[in-house]
Amino acid sequence: MAVETLYRSTRDLETTFVDRKLADAHDQMLELAEMLTQVLQKNVPGLSEKLAEDTGIYMAKNRAVFAAAFKSNVSALSELQGE
Repeated sequence: MAVETLYRSTRDLETTFVDRKLADAHDQMLELAEMLTQVLQKNVPGLSEKLAEDTGIYMAKNRAVFAAAFKSNVSALSELQGE
């Protein structure tokens, strides 16, 4: 019988990882998504909770692209056009 160590985020108990770094990265992405969701809900009138959450998760998953765009590399957003 083999033993396997699994990691999971405290923010997402359903998803497991065999690599701790991947679990930590997932947890950090979820933390960022949560903060983005809160900021969007507070500052965009009429934005539904579901849409704010979906947008926060999308932005957090594509953090590097948005970071590049915010640093005056607007063309970086073209990477997301094909999705």
